Amino acid sequence: MDTARAWASRLGLQVPIFINFTPTAIYDPAYCLRSTVAAVKEANIPPHSVVFEVIETDHAEDTRHLRSIINFYRQAGFRVALDDLGAGHSSLNLIHQLRPDIIKLDMELIRNIHEDAYKASITQKLLEIAQKLNIRTVAEGIETPEELRWVRSHGVDYLQGYLIARPQSPPAETTPYFTG
Repeated sequence: MDTARAWASRLGLQVPIFINFTPTAIYDPAYCLRSTVAAVKEANIPPHSVVFEVIETDHAEDTRHLRSIINFYRQAGFRVALDDLGAGHSSLNLIHQLRPDIIKLDMELIRNIHEDAYKASITQKLLEIAQKLNIRTVAEGIETPEELRWVRSHGVDYLQGYLIARPQSPPAETTPYFTG
């Protein structure tokens, strides 16, 4: 959180800041969540610019605890994303239970999607569900122009992957493929 906050503040970025969090790592929600809200306020970052990504592959046994964390973040003005959709145990249940603002389609679904009818059909249905529920979408792991063309033609809102920009410090300010 501190690194993302520092870079965004230093660069004056006006794009969302995505921060992964592991629900099972939040042992003391009252302290952790209040300190997060305070850090965002201290950095003068609008809360709606911060998106907390629930790591879907970290199967949270206590969904009531997870929902309370997400409700706290939402009440503070933050948005919530479900990360790595398609990689974990109960993706569809988590969409229903958490009602995320954003879902990030796992790179395994996106890899060579233009060549695999099964992946394409599954991903297309996930995108239809997201659009119907007004959930924004991110395609992770885009590495080829063909993957990029497929996700763009099927209505993905945001793009992520080596074709777009490699991770770097400081983060890239803009990319030619940003769609959202």
